[in-house]
Amino acid sequence: MANVSGAIKSIQDIMRKDAGVDGDAQRIGQLVWMFFLKILDDQEESLMLLSDDYKSPIPDHLRWSAWATDPEGITGEALLDFVNNQLFPKLKSLSLDGPERDRARVVRTAFEDAYNYMKNGTLIRQVVNKINEINFNNTGDKHAFGDVYEQILKDLQSAGNSGEFYTPRAVTQFMVDMLDPQLEELVLDPACGTGGFLAHVIDHKSDRYVQTTDDAEALQKSVIGVEKKALPHLLCVTNMMLHGIEAPTNILHDNTLATPLKDHKWRGKIDVIVTNPPFGGMEEDGIEKNVPQAFQTRETADLFLVLIIELLKDGGRAAVVLPDGTLFGEGIKTRIKEKLMAECNLHTIVRLPNGVFNPYTGIKTNLLFFEKGKPTEEVWFYEHPYPEGYKNYSKTKPMRIEEFEGDESEKAWWGDLKSRAGRVANDRAWKVSADEIKAKGYNLDISNPHTKEEGHQDPAKLLAAWKEKREQFVDTQDKLRSALAAALSDRTAA
Repeated sequence: MANVSGAIKSIQDIMRKDAGVDGDAQRIGQLVWMFFLKILDDQEESLMLLSDDYKSPIPDHLRWSAWATDPEGITGEALLDFVNNQLFPKLKSLSLDGPERDRARVVRTAFEDAYNYMKNGTLIRQVVNKINEINFNNTGDKHAFGDVYEQILKDLQSAGNSGEFYTPRAVTQFMVDMLDPQLEELVLDPACGTGGFLAHVIDHKSDRYVQTTDDAEALQKSVIGVEKKALPHLLCVTNMMLHGIEAPTNILHDNTLATPLKDHKWRGKIDVIVTNPPFGGMEEDGIEKNVPQAFQTRETADLFLVLIIELLKDGGRAAVVLPDGTLFGEGIKTRIKEKLMAECNLHTIVRLPNGVFNPYTGIKTNLLFFEKGKPTEEVWFYEHPYPEGYKNYSKTKPMRIEEFEGDESEKAWWGDLKSRAGRVANDRAWKVSADEIKAKGYNLDISNPHTKEEGHQDPAKLLAAWKEKREQFVDTQDKLRSALAAALSDRTAA
């Protein structure tokens, strides 16, 4: 781990010397296309050893191993010219003919919006030489890089308005574990960012179900992601390759919301959806017209919730991260929640504490779990507590998966994964009937009845208590006035 981490730090230090790279976002964009080519080349080296018939879709002289692996190879102005005028133009227009057209399509899509920001060919050579210290066919290096990769994603969050790029590993793993996707079930993340959820889906299926070559092929076909921004899309493709997906053609550079729901190719076909859709943002004009008029809004999270309900097949299930605003919001949000509870069994809401996404956003979030095909009869709520000794999460004290796995955690309380049988109410868990929620105008912002938080009591009780205190205060004032008047009177008389 130290070697890989050290190599990444050295690369970032080298890039800071280059006048063409402006800030963290560009530095990470530069790093990712280079890692992509190195990972692809290491992967192809393995494929060539396994099959005499394998032929890379990238021309031989453009493969990483041809121009990058010799530490004394092409450098300076010659390397800069090669990258800008040969490598990039060719990879952006790679032929899609031939037996490896899927891999060619992945490369073309990856480089569609990629850029070489560096202007110093000598510094490019230094970066390339550092990247060559990492062997992505070496299990230890690959696992070490996985951790470093997550750090890169966290760094990306602080590089601008990219808060949707990274969901804490503890949250993604818990959501996937509770959904328990089976080997051939089609799993979609319609706003996949850098692929955190999909990476956990792959690990989950691999650990439990993949034993043969056919199993591995089924897994490759069963994972779909869509991301509209270029940099996280490239990060996701690279992430999928690191997780063993040889040609991630199912990671699309697109906007899932841009297709009218009635015409959507996945409508009613998806087994499992797991996602953290961007919230707080507004979609471009006209996107809202792709959903029925009753649900039209430009608020991204609301549109994604409508989309998810429509894309699930009967019996399909979903886990979605949503902000508190969705839970208590009115108007269009109310109609969307009514649709959700009428068409799906919204069986569980895990209420996360403040700071899960610190230091990037303080918005309070919730995990909604639901199944398509039957209306909601009751909703279980579970309030996730801070670990002992914590008052908040931070960059140095993030949420950990162990919080979900103890004897008194969500996983222990959850019950059977399919039926959820065995659940009981406790200090952290309570259930509310659908009728009660409907009577509240579909307000799902329901506090834990077992805790009396200041500011969350019955307003009528608070008003009565205030009146009582005020009467006591007025009575005390009157007594003080009387005592003072008597004292003054006595003094005057003396």
